[in-house]
Amino acid sequence: MKKEIDFYHNLEPFLSCKDYTVSNEDYKVMINKEYDMLVTNPIPKNLADYYKSENYISHTDSKKSLIDKIYQSVKSITLKRKLKLIDSFETISKNILDVGAGTGDFLKVCQNNSWKVFGIEPSLDARNIAKEKGVILQEELNNFKNIKFDVITLWHVLEHVENLQEYISTLKSLLSEKGKLIIAVPNYKSYDANYYKQFWAAFDVPRHLWHFSQTSISKLFSEEKMIVEKTIPMKFDAYYVALLSEKYKTRKMNPIKAFYRGFVSNLKARSSSEYSSLIYVLKKD
Repeated sequence: MKKEIDFYHNLEPFLSCKDYTVSNEDYKVMINKEYDMLVTNPIPKNLADYYKSENYISHTDSKKSLIDKIYQSVKSITLKRKLKLIDSFETISKNILDVGAGTGDFLKVCQNNSWKVFGIEPSLDARNIAKEKGVILQEELNNFKNIKFDVITLWHVLEHVENLQEYISTLKSLLSEKGKLIIAVPNYKSYDANYYKQFWAAFDVPRHLWHFSQTSISKLFSEEKMIVEKTIPMKFDAYYVALLSEKYKTRKMNPIKAFYRGFVSNLKARSSSEYSSLIYVLKKD
């Protein structure tokens, strides 16, 4: 029987953060040195309530604010890049499962390019928006017990998962033998994370329960006998995260400062490989 890992064991203080999206509550971000991973503490019992906000943009198609408009504009570019990535894989069934599919835009692009699409999204509102686009999403992962997928994607989702070890194990079980698992997460070792510290928007407490490094991703998945095949930078994230971080830090948008910090973050990452967000392509070992 697999040993259960207590990620909350031997935690040390790292910094304190505020929820700038919904509640304005304060949370501690602790470090688990064994995994080189940060942990949000405490986790609210009513965690689902912290997603109920128009400011939580991945659950809406809003274009009201400047940040909304930038997000939606960049999304159209990144969707093409995501499609190019999955099209580069050798597949048998050409089926894909997107976990945390939001309003279904990525799966719609896949569907339009001959992929058989399946998706998970806990938010009813987001599922309804996806349905209007012709993309039917399920609420839970355990709805897909009898299917094996060529590709499983989690675009900025793993940091939200409560039962982390169990969830990773389930993802592996749903993957075909030569399938690819794509995990995109923020990187707390990036320049912009270090610069903005408690104002770094990608901490996004309490919705982000875990804050990963490259070491923690490799270690977590190696325990499930999976290996990181490739790591790909998400360069746009540095600019978008800096824009939000400036807003949290100064209460102003400061797009010029944000662009500069995003540029510096990407520049420094050319030698350190510590980009603001990273895509990990994983396979079974």
